[in-house]
Amino acid sequence: MGKTTLSYALAKALGLGYNRIQFTSDLLPADILGISIFDQNTHEFLFHPGPIFSQLVLADEINRTTPKTQSALLEAMEERQVTIEGETRVLPEPFFVIATQNPVTLAAGTYPLPESQLDRFLMRLRLGYPDQRAERELLEMNTERDKIASVKQCLSTADVANFRKHSAHVNASDSLLDYVQRLIAYTRGTDEFHFGLSPRGSLAVMRAAKTWALMCGRNHVIPEDVQTILPAVAEHRLRANSDEDGDTGASLVQRLLNAMDIIE
Repeated sequence: MGKTTLSYALAKALGLGYNRIQFTSDLLPADILGISIFDQNTHEFLFHPGPIFSQLVLADEINRTTPKTQSALLEAMEERQVTIEGETRVLPEPFFVIATQNPVTLAAGTYPLPESQLDRFLMRLRLGYPDQRAERELLEMNTERDKIASVKQCLSTADVANFRKHSAHVNASDSLLDYVQRLIAYTRGTDEFHFGLSPRGSLAVMRAAKTWALMCGRNHVIPEDVQTILPAVAEHRLRANSDEDGDTGASLVQRLLNAMDIIE
């Protein structure tokens, strides 16, 4: 579906350092974080940073590696730092991880991500097949690299930092916060869900809604912003109490929105 190509194009457009990690069953945490190697010339251990030390990291097919290796990303994604051999090393700023995974239907050779790690991803997006116009452009190209080479940087690192700063100061009224809290409380208080949205998930909803409002040219959040971003932010964080009905994250989010009025 071009997920790897999309992540590389995003890094070019934002002017960010980019590293891709191919996750395999024999990948070790040190392959991601880095390792200290003894230098016979200086008689000292020199640290060789791993691919995690980049601004945009693509964890390709993340569910093909073992939980031990997956857990190497937990501290990095939450605290923007890694602890290696007792020493804490700060990651570049800005830092974020994009991960792709094999479909859950291909269960052989995959390790599902635990809830604690899924919760660290702000959003889960499904690309699906390209539309007819986009696929025609693919057919007309010699290679997909032709398009990547033509991607121009449109933002600087300072622009990205300023956008994040402005989005954090987008206003959310008390009534809007009441609406968000009612949505979150519903996921925690009904038997329909196996577990509700965590505090990290509720913060993700607000951050995404504020950013969406800013992108729409507003300095305040409206309920429609929350409804727009909620599927991407909440789908991977929710699970039905019973899997017998074939409930998906998308259907759970839609039922959540239908069950909660904007004004109490």
